Amino acid sequence: MKERAPRNRTVTCSDAELATLASELLRLAAPARSEEVIGRVIHQDFHDVRRFLPPAFANLVILDPPYNLTKNYNGHVFQAKEAEAYRTWFDDVLSSLMPLLWPTATIYVCSDWQTSTLIFSVLERRLHVRNRITWEREKGRGAKANWKNNTEDIWFCTVGDDYYFDVEAVKLKRRVIAPYRTGDGEPKDWQESENGNYRLTHPSNIWSDITVPFWSMPENTDHPTQKPEKLVAKLILASSRPQDVVFDPFLGSGTTAVVAKKLGRRYCGVELDREYCCWALKRLKLAEADPSIQGYSEGVFWERNSLADQKPQKARHARANDQKGLFNE
Repeated sequence: MKERAPRNRTVTCSDAELATLASELLRLAAPARSEEVIGRVIHQDFHDVRRFLPPAFANLVILDPPYNLTKNYNGHVFQAKEAEAYRTWFDDVLSSLMPLLWPTATIYVCSDWQTSTLIFSVLERRLHVRNRITWEREKGRGAKANWKNNTEDIWFCTVGDDYYFDVEAVKLKRRVIAPYRTGDGEPKDWQESENGNYRLTHPSNIWSDITVPFWSMPENTDHPTQKPEKLVAKLILASSRPQDVVFDPFLGSGTTAVVAKKLGRRYCGVELDREYCCWALKRLKLAEADPSIQGYSEGVFWERNSLADQKPQKARHARANDQKGLFNE
């Protein structure tokens, strides 16, 4: 295990923890019922276990597959493919997911800009593509001979035209710089508070309030492509109800399952790497004592680097399950 600075909060597991947590992982060798997989982390390759998963058990899928890049996932190397080969690989994944979804289910698909151009035609053929979210992933030093690539995409898709979307749970709470007042001096379409002046607006498909996990954040792991809890929380709040089942076939270090648990949803995740699975289980256990989400408190998603974001209080933690959150950016 690498040596870390005293203030480094990265989630890791000792050898003893790995041995203990690994005993709690699920492996399927025969078709399973919904109750056997919900609330579990499955330690297998999705391509091997998919035939054993129960039909129509997921209300929401967060699909974050390997992008079409050569990347080492803790010894499991995904090799970049020719364009058509990646489309074929992705189509195989998507076709395997379809029988697992409720007819009213939503699926969010993560990608980078290059992978987006490959998967759109596959998504459009099998699903109803509703929108493409682009979020700012401000991390890395940049390129010398190109523009720095600091965004990623999330495709918003549904199985059919009957789907759930709670816009009230994800409305934006924006700072008002030059507020207008009515003739009698009352705020016009905005609210005054101790923390400043705000106006509620509908959320757009451009997200610039996300902080990528780093070493001083309690959600951080050594996974090379970990998604922020705040990012996943937006998706879950918008497109699922309390107690809905959220499924992630490429669970990684467990962010989807952890956020689903914190927000009062049920979860199931599949992950190939044993250590990643154990990180996920450890994070799930930590969530029982601390259900807070960085940047989300009192039912509000606070703007990046705001004072409220940096100093969550226990009283706010207890309200992390508030389902009518407002975004503030």
